[in-house]
Amino acid sequence: MKLSKSIDFLLENAGPVIQYRLRKEILCNLKKTEEENLLEEIYQTPHFKLMQRYIKPNGYIGSGAHSWDNWRGVILHETPLQDGETAARLLSYFAIPKTHPIVVNFVAAMRDEETFRKEFSYIPPEVERYENRFRGISSGFCLMILIYTMQAMLGYGDDEYVRPFQNVALEAFESILSLSSLNEITKIRQSKAKCNYPYLEESASFPCQYHLEVLAYTNVWRTPENIMLMANALNHYNVILHGTNPMHVKIGSKYYVPFPLNMSNSPIRPFRSDVIDTITYRRLLTEIAMLGVGESVSVIKDSIAGIEDAIGDDGILKMRFDLPHNKRYSPKNIEYPTPYADVRLEPDYKRKFALECDLTFWAVQFLYLCGTADFH
Repeated sequence: MKLSKSIDFLLENAGPVIQYRLRKEILCNLKKTEEENLLEEIYQTPHFKLMQRYIKPNGYIGSGAHSWDNWRGVILHETPLQDGETAARLLSYFAIPKTHPIVVNFVAAMRDEETFRKEFSYIPPEVERYENRFRGISSGFCLMILIYTMQAMLGYGDDEYVRPFQNVALEAFESILSLSSLNEITKIRQSKAKCNYPYLEESASFPCQYHLEVLAYTNVWRTPENIMLMANALNHYNVILHGTNPMHVKIGSKYYVPFPLNMSNSPIRPFRSDVIDTITYRRLLTEIAMLGVGESVSVIKDSIAGIEDAIGDDGILKMRFDLPHNKRYSPKNIEYPTPYADVRLEPDYKRKFALECDLTFWAVQFLYLCGTADFH
């Protein structure tokens, strides 16, 4: 698809993050001085400066990761950016270089055993998470899933420290190819609990959001065979899932909600301009496209068609925010880069065309990742 008008629109109207990522990652026409100037503008954005307030002397950012906002009446996070995972997502989405001291020190803190233990010892539930940090790594619920993925998003996922988790993630996707139903791997709780959902044993293998993300942000695993495996697994995922499939993972004697690949373990839906059906609607599709699977995955092929229909003659991606059922998950409500939000790169949606820039950049990026973009 020709995207020259979309590119012109973004170059004229987008803020520094989109300008930087567009020119560095897609157009590949950024000179060193221009790159330095744009990065300096990014460092002055409100969220980046706020995140800097939460950097600790040991290099870790905030408290915990995907953690409690408060504990027994004590506020633990002033804002979502005081959480380690949210901070990592901001650094990743803003494309802060992996050589930046903030990133280098953050990753080092996660890899230092003494620091790591200390950062997950401030309340009893975090102590327990640390002690059980590897349990459930294949079934979609444990602390190390987050820590490995955070490092991958920051550019360190192909290091020896994270590389074994790439194999865990691949095996999780491969494991579903033989399934015809989730009933084959779930069990039923024999209790009268209010949420008596089916559950997975901690040793089970089933893909979650972070298994996908660590592969999306790494390269060592990529062979033609593995890329085809991922395409087949993602297609099969949609074949075996019907509606929502709430379930838990049993760790010891407790039951936890895993990090689902798609919300409530429901089929992944392709992009449509008139339907926003999950919180991480566009982000999930982007991460699938980042795998290099192209149109081999049905939802990607259908999403390409949906995007081409939704881009107007002016090059801007249009979505139907006026429809009542879209209000709940509208990107207008995104503020912080939490695990439960699509990606937002424009600092101020009150600024003219800011939201349109975010949506249009996503479309350009997606089509570029899928190999279907024509910029001329």
